[in-house]
Amino acid sequence: MGRDLGQELLAALRLLLGESNTARADDLPALVRLAGHEFGASFAVLYVVDYDQVQLLPLLEEGPLAGEKLLMARGPLPVEGTVAGRSFTDVSVETSTGAIDSGTGCSVWAPVLDGTDRLGVLELVFDEAIEIDEGTTVDVKLLAAMMAELVMSRSLVGDFIERARRRLPMLLEAELQWKLLPPLTFASPQVSIAGVLAPTHEVAGDSFDYAVNGDIAHLCIVDAMGHGLDATLMSAVAIGALRNARRSGLDLVDTTRSMNKHLAAQFGESKFVTAIIGELDTRSGVWRWVNAGHPAALVVRGGRVVKTLDSHINPPLSLQHETPDLGEERLERGDRLLLYTDGVIEARDADGEFFGISRLVDLVSREGASGRPAAETLRRLNLAILAHQAGLLQDDATTLLVEWSSADARNVQP
Repeated sequence: MGRDLGQELLAALRLLLGESNTARADDLPALVRLAGHEFGASFAVLYVVDYDQVQLLPLLEEGPLAGEKLLMARGPLPVEGTVAGRSFTDVSVETSTGAIDSGTGCSVWAPVLDGTDRLGVLELVFDEAIEIDEGTTVDVKLLAAMMAELVMSRSLVGDFIERARRRLPMLLEAELQWKLLPPLTFASPQVSIAGVLAPTHEVAGDSFDYAVNGDIAHLCIVDAMGHGLDATLMSAVAIGALRNARRSGLDLVDTTRSMNKHLAAQFGESKFVTAIIGELDTRSGVWRWVNAGHPAALVVRGGRVVKTLDSHINPPLSLQHETPDLGEERLERGDRLLLYTDGVIEARDADGEFFGISRLVDLVSREGASGRPAAETLRRLNLAILAHQAGLLQDDATTLLVEWSSADARNVQP
């Protein structure tokens, strides 16, 4: 096509790196546009996914420059049924034609990833159709990766990006809870982990945490009793005690005892938190866990649920007076563990019918058989739960999906 994309990529990256250290969050749309020009595009737009992961929302400059009127026409795009959405869900570089007034141009869409956590998509608009060969795909990926770094770093110093992601006002409880979370997705050749919280703008007592240290994947899901700020604070203490114990080198039993002690000391025995605290040895596939009064985890194998890990149930955290019992299960390669809170199966439709364990098992089995990555499986599960309750959850519904020795490390990269 008569263009040196390698040199254009270098020029775009130089611009972004040169400006990034002193850029505000509000400056990101202009930086994306300028970098797109250096890359040879007519213009470029960065879209971030909303908290519910149903829309891609453009980051636009206020009062676009003359000649940038096409930017003004950019609006939210649904994840379902669009080329941009396919780039997001399939983590793939995609193209669409007729992207400008002449109808001869094209848009190139690339997923924007923080590691393997999907942040949104980058749109590059060209005046003429271009060939998307392997070299072009690599260059577009690298440009999108730099955009991801800017999204993460600029989000720490300004609210522009955070505001763009919110379709509804967020309650204080949810504001605090979201800041407790690790990235929603992590994937390596040894293990992949994905989590989702709902309702995104009202979630209070549910949370999850994970850490991958060497060959051990540490996992936890919690559900604090009640609603409102008290539930959020209990959840925060539980996760804080978990991380403190883990980083102090405590084993699984002592970690649970520490969480129990701190919750009881802070809130007494009139309040409690249910939880699963576990460790997956990614060398052997051995899963060891403590269940503190929580719904049992499911083992998904070959696209179907093969086991419910409902042995060794202990009292909830803050109510334990004895050393908790440990459970142990040896997984097979490719197995998935599904951990969830009771709000998932207790979501009710207008007729009072629960979402239920059978519907949960069916959906997870079907999505597992399709070969979709864990993060996309959970996104679809969350949409199904919201649809069942007409978008208005009466309780927090949180899920954590873990795959051992997975293909996700390949599936979640473009």
